[in-house]
Amino acid sequence: MLRGDRTIITPRVFAVLVPAMVFALSYAVAAHDIPNDVTVQMFVKPEGERLRLLVRAPLRACRDVEFPKRGPGYLDLALAGDSLRDAATLWLSDAIQIYEGDRRLPNPSVVETRVSLESDRSFTSYEEALAHVKGAMIPVETDLYWNQALLDVLFEYPIHSDAADYSIQPGFARLGLRVVTVARFLPPGGAVRAFEFTGDPGLVRLDPRWSQAALRFVVAGFFHILEGADHLLFLLLLVIPFRRMRPLVVIVTAFTLAHSITLIASAYNIGPDALWFPPLIETLIAVSIVYMAFENIVGSRLERRWMIAFGFGLVHGFGFSFALRETLQFAGSHLFVSLLAFNVGVELGQLLALALLIPALGALFRFVVKERIGTVILSAIVAHTGWHWMTERAGQLRQFKWPSLNAAMLASAIRWLMAALILAALAWLASRTLRRREEQGGKGEATLAEEQ
Repeated sequence: MLRGDRTIITPRVFAVLVPAMVFALSYAVAAHDIPNDVTVQMFVKPEGERLRLLVRAPLRACRDVEFPKRGPGYLDLALAGDSLRDAATLWLSDAIQIYEGDRRLPNPSVVETRVSLESDRSFTSYEEALAHVKGAMIPVETDLYWNQALLDVLFEYPIHSDAADYSIQPGFARLGLRVVTVARFLPPGGAVRAFEFTGDPGLVRLDPRWSQAALRFVVAGFFHILEGADHLLFLLLLVIPFRRMRPLVVIVTAFTLAHSITLIASAYNIGPDALWFPPLIETLIAVSIVYMAFENIVGSRLERRWMIAFGFGLVHGFGFSFALRETLQFAGSHLFVSLLAFNVGVELGQLLALALLIPALGALFRFVVKERIGTVILSAIVAHTGWHWMTERAGQLRQFKWPSLNAAMLASAIRWLMAALILAALAWLASRTLRRREEQGGKGEATLAEEQ
C-alpha cells in the first residue's frame, strides 16, 4: 500500500512476493543451467561434391531452445522436429567452421535429425552412425526425459573436391563447463584419423602437410618449455655457475641431446606405458632440481656437470613426452618431422630463456651480491621449491602398486640397461675427448707463452 511518497509492503504482500521471486529466480537458473561435462562425437567425410558431417551431442547442452514436453518432462517426440533443427543449427552448425583449403565452406543443410537414448552405441563407426541417423525414429510414445536424450544430426556441405586439404575449427566449448570432442576424419581411400580434444582447440588440420605439422609443433615446443616451471628452474641451475658461452654450449648441448633421445623413444612407444611411470618421472625431475641445487652450493666442475646434465636430460625427455602425447594426434602422417619440430621449439625456448637469464645473473652478481654468495642463495631457494615438489610427487607415486617382476618386464629392463650402458660409454668417450682437447689447448698456450 502507498502512504505519502513512500511504498509500504505489508507482511501479507511480503509473504506472497518472496516465494514468487524465489520461484522465478530458480526457474531462470534452471533454464540457463550449463552442464558440467559434455561429450560431442562427430564424423567428417568428404565424398564427391559434398562433405558429410555427423554430430552427436547431449540435448541438455542445447540451452535456450524450447523443446515440446509432455507429462512430467518427457520429450514430445511427435512435435519435436522443428525444435531439434533449431538446436542443431544454433548450437552445432553455427559453432563449426570447416575449410576446404583456405576457403571456408558455407552454412550446411540439416539433412536429418534424430533423438537417441543415452544407451545407444551407433556412433562407434561412421557406417553405423549414418544408418542410424537415416533410419527409423524411436517410437513417439517413448517416455524419455528431454535432458536425458541425445541429439544426432547429419549435415551436408557443398565442396569442390573430396581430395582437398580440410581443416575444422569446432567451437563446442560453450556447450558445457568441460567439453570433450571426439572427431574422426575419413578421407577418400585413406586411413581414418582420430582426434580428441578438450575445449576449443583452434584450427585443426585434418590431414596436415609436413610444413603445417612442423610449424604447429615448433610453436608447441616453444611454449611448453616456457610454461614448464620445473624445466626452467633446472635450466637456471645449469646456468648459474657457468655463464660463459663455451662451457654453456657443452652443458646445454648434452642436455638437449639427452632429452631428444628419450622424447623420440617415448613417442615411438619404446618407453614403459605403466600408470606408475609418469609420476616416477615427475618425481625424478624434482630430484634433479634438488641435486643440481646442492651441487651448485658445494661447488661444481665442468667435466662432471655436462655428464650430469646428460643423465638428467634423459629424465626430462620423458617429461616432455607426456606433454606431447595429446598433441601427436595433430601430426598426421608426419610423426618424425613433428618430433624434430617439437625439439626445435624446445631449443628455441631454451635459447630465449638463456638470453634472459645470462645477462640478468651477470647484472645480479656484479651490482647486487657477490657471485659465490648469490649462487648459494639462488640455489638454496630453488632447492627449497624442488624439495616440496619432490615430497608431493613421491607421495603420489607411493599410491601406485609396483608391478611384479615377470619375463616381459625383465626383458624391457635389460633393453633399457643396455641402452644406458651404450649412452654411458658414449658419454665417457666424449668426456675423454673433451679433456684431451683442453689439455692440448693448455699445452699450446703454455708453449706459446714460453716462446714469447
